[in-house]
Amino acid sequence: MSTEGAAAAASAVEGPPGSAGAQPGLRKVARVVLLDPRDRILLLHGHEPDDPADDWWFTPGGGLEGEETREEAALRELAEETGITEVELGPVLWRRHCSFPFAGRRWNQDEWYYLARTRRTETAPTALTELERRSVAGARWWTCRELAATRETVYPTRLAGLLRRLLDDGPPAGPVTLDTEIV
Repeated sequence: MSTEGAAAAASAVEGPPGSAGAQPGLRKVARVVLLDPRDRILLLHGHEPDDPADDWWFTPGGGLEGEETREEAALRELAEETGITEVELGPVLWRRHCSFPFAGRRWNQDEWYYLARTRRTETAPTALTELERRSVAGARWWTCRELAATRETVYPTRLAGLLRRLLDDGPPAGPVTLDTEIV
C-alpha cells in the first residue's frame, strides 16, 4: 500500500491538540509547493523504510517543532530536506487533512501548503533524520505535463490539477480546503 510524506512523517513532533485550527490529535504540518523559474515543482521521492518498492512522490515539508510558526516550519523543513534556503515564501494555497500508515504507525495530519519560488534548482539535504535517510530516495523537478502523465503515486493525489490551476490562475484569494485523504 502506498503512503506519503516520509520526510514529513519522520521529522517533527505533534503540535498541541486543537491549536492553530487543528483538530485534536492532528499533527500540524507545513508543506512547500516550490516552483523554479520554469514553473517546475520540486517533489521528494519517498518509500517505506523496509520496502523501497512501496514508493511515492510528495512536497517538501514536515511537522512543527516547539513554538515555531507554520511559516518557520516550512522554511526549516525545506532547508533540511533540500538545502534550498533562497526562497520567497508566499501564501497558503491549500489545506488538507490526511491519514496514512508509515514506518509502523498511523499519521494523522493537518497540512498547510505554502507557495514558494526559488532560482536555485540544485538540491542537497542538509539535516535528514535517521528515518528520513532510510526512506527518502531523492528529489526531482516536475513539469505540470509530467505530473499529469505520470502513473507514479503523488501526494496530494490531485497535485497535477492543482498545479495547473495555480499556474493558469495564480494563487487563490484564500487557502482552498482539499478533500481529506485516508490511505
